[in-house]
Amino acid sequence: MKLQGKKVVVLGGTSGIGLAAAQAAAAEGAEVVIASSDPARVDQALAILPAGSAGAVVDLLDVTSIDRFFEAVGAFDHLVYTAGEGLKLAPLASMTLDEARTFFELRYWGALAAAKAGHNKLRPGGSIVFTSGVAGARPGAGWSVAASICSAMEGLTRALAVELAPLRVNIVSPGVVRSPLWRDMDDAVRSAFYAEQSDRLPVGHVGEPPEVAQAYVYLMAQTYGTGQTLVVDGGGLLV
Repeated sequence: MKLQGKKVVVLGGTSGIGLAAAQAAAAEGAEVVIASSDPARVDQALAILPAGSAGAVVDLLDVTSIDRFFEAVGAFDHLVYTAGEGLKLAPLASMTLDEARTFFELRYWGALAAAKAGHNKLRPGGSIVFTSGVAGARPGAGWSVAASICSAMEGLTRALAVELAPLRVNIVSPGVVRSPLWRDMDDAVRSAFYAEQSDRLPVGHVGEPPEVAQAYVYLMAQTYGTGQTLVVDGGGLLV
């Protein structure tokens, strides 16, 4: 029970990797608080999580909403940020800058706002765990915005690890995971993409959220690593 008695806040904890991270933390003895902008998804996630888990509706694009949430949570031990909309890829020639900027709002500015509002509520020995992705290290065509966000989040992680010390700040960088990140793809296209990636990856399959969730548990439970990017990608960066 690595997180026994700890209070873990998961922003974006109602689906995909976030929900899996909340489940994994609860399985390790943590008291879990999840948050999302969608009340129905909060209720659905709480029906899955163990008794004693809590949930809240938070607009992660609204600083006032975030501040109110952390005031209500009070002191806690670990902050996990996995919030993000479905991935949309676009070549440079056809993208609009206004649309590109919107993707930073939740994935970068929301994370920064959460760290700003929540860090002084973290108990001694606590940590923040952000989320990026391997696109920052190995982007494909059409990935300019996604890759930029991933790299920005990893830079933020290192900077806050220095500024907020001795609190630990780390980030998980998943590869291809069977999660709502890809929900905007056509079903047939998505299935073909997963199959193609499974054939390419050394482990022979795309990731599942519970596999990646263990990385968040590790980064919360360990006490020596900070400013680090933990890549969980099935060996994708190797091939």
